[in-house]
Amino acid sequence: MRKVRLPPGPAVIDVVGTALTDDDRKRLGHPATGAVILFARNYENPEQLGALVDEIKRLREPELPVCVDHEGGRVQRFREGFTALPPMRKLGQLWDRSREEGRAAAHALAYVAGAELAAHGIDFSFAPVLDLDYGASAVIGDRALHFDPTAVGALGAEIVRGFAAAGTAAVAKHFPGHGFATADSHTDVARDERETKEIFRKDLAPYAAVIAAGLAGVMPAHVIYPKAHPEPAGYSSYWLEEVLRGKLGFEGLVFSDDLSMAGASTAGGLPERARAALAAGCDMVLLCNDPPGQEALLASLEGVSLKNPEKLDRMRKQGGRDLRKSVAYREAQETLGALL
Repeated sequence: MRKVRLPPGPAVIDVVGTALTDDDRKRLGHPATGAVILFARNYENPEQLGALVDEIKRLREPELPVCVDHEGGRVQRFREGFTALPPMRKLGQLWDRSREEGRAAAHALAYVAGAELAAHGIDFSFAPVLDLDYGASAVIGDRALHFDPTAVGALGAEIVRGFAAAGTAAVAKHFPGHGFATADSHTDVARDERETKEIFRKDLAPYAAVIAAGLAGVMPAHVIYPKAHPEPAGYSSYWLEEVLRGKLGFEGLVFSDDLSMAGASTAGGLPERARAALAAGCDMVLLCNDPPGQEALLASLEGVSLKNPEKLDRMRKQGGRDLRKSVAYREAQETLGALL
């Protein structure tokens, strides 16, 4: 099959099953598509995953990057044939015992995860979660590293460095923070009623350290912070342009969270949600688990190009060697086994 030369668009979409259908190929071939996200339903075993990713990457030139939510704990899409990663809270608990051991474990965990993802053609993961553990959000829960911003920043920075050492990129989430909002933005419109200065003092603090570590991507929260702006962060130029890019100096890609979530509903239908996110400062928009909606979304983005394709190039996996055969991978596995 001959690759079609087509620059990437701003949409990140998924595929239906463990192999591409004709409808999948049609959606992936649309000019507005720019990347592909995979889920547990797309995975049977390592061999099947490698074949699926290879087929996706044979469709276009430049190749469509492939990504996944690979945090650890309850959010790890690929399991059989992959190292079982602990929830992020385990790293925070280790930090409380020994900061040095916490940093080492965070780096090792991300290196192991990144090496295994890269070996199967996956370019980047939507991790780490930088939300603070206020004990208020069930949807975040043990996905959070710690309640202390210093701990979250230090551990998050090591996760970014660990992924990078394995040739994969990291996307931090959910900016500026989903840990205090009690509602689940998958099913409700979530709000955080705190004063803006409190969010700056606590929730934003980890981002400085993680951005300094070379963070390639950020995902904003579908949460409204009414003391700062009336729209969710993903639709807010205040949060994305003024704060994230202006005050924090972030220069990488900004990905919307899934536009099918209830927390994204404030902007209207799917085309309106995409336009609101892009207008606010998102570079790419995600839509998952909705093939008909994806077709409507792609049609609405006809003629809309990815503004900074070089930033997406930075998200592509680096290096061609299978690091699972390396001494560094074996040592990282031993570190994880000893510390966690």
